[in-house]
Amino acid sequence: MTTYTTSSAKAEMNELRRLKGLLPPELQSWVIVEGSTEVNPPLTRCEELGKDEVEIQIDLAKWENLAIDQRNLLFWHEVARIQNDTIPKEGWEMAALAIGLGGAVGELWVQDGLLLLLALGLCSVSGYRLWQKNNSDRTLTEAMEADEKAIALATRFGYSVPNAYKSLGSALKTLIDLTPNRRAKKKYETRLQSLRRSANKAKAKMEKEKR
Repeated sequence: MTTYTTSSAKAEMNELRRLKGLLPPELQSWVIVEGSTEVNPPLTRCEELGKDEVEIQIDLAKWENLAIDQRNLLFWHEVARIQNDTIPKEGWEMAALAIGLGGAVGELWVQDGLLLLLALGLCSVSGYRLWQKNNSDRTLTEAMEADEKAIALATRFGYSVPNAYKSLGSALKTLIDLTPNRRAKKKYETRLQSLRRSANKAKAKMEKEKR
């Protein structure tokens, strides 16, 4: 049992080290790659740790179900999100919303109209920012844009364009099969459809250039 645990931990460390090597040189000094320690975490997730530090978290138990090429493209998808500046940031919105609501209730008691308006304004701004962050259409668009950039990143690391599309498409198909949640499954399906359209356009462009 000890041998298995040791070898498993070593394999995980080797995989994290391998993924670190897939970061573009300009990101290697401030992007960290770690295994997730949460219970039932998402497969991959980016998190801003500070002003100049970002962490990519991997659920290594689920990660093992994917082929190397699939892992690479899904990892570059997360890298693309960092480059596109679409990862969640340390937010002030929830705290501001709580302060605004507390202030609004308090001002109802003391009946200070100006302070009530300020508290309601704070609630409105923070609430809108939270809605923006959690807007499903926006997050899906950002994911599809990151897929496109992941293809470009793959070509920087030696993939041909067709193989990059094939690997990412295969990864999304696998995630669709492994995902029980219908909403999450639908997002993967939409991303796969978008990727197929993009692949067809890229194929048509390459064929045109050959003529």
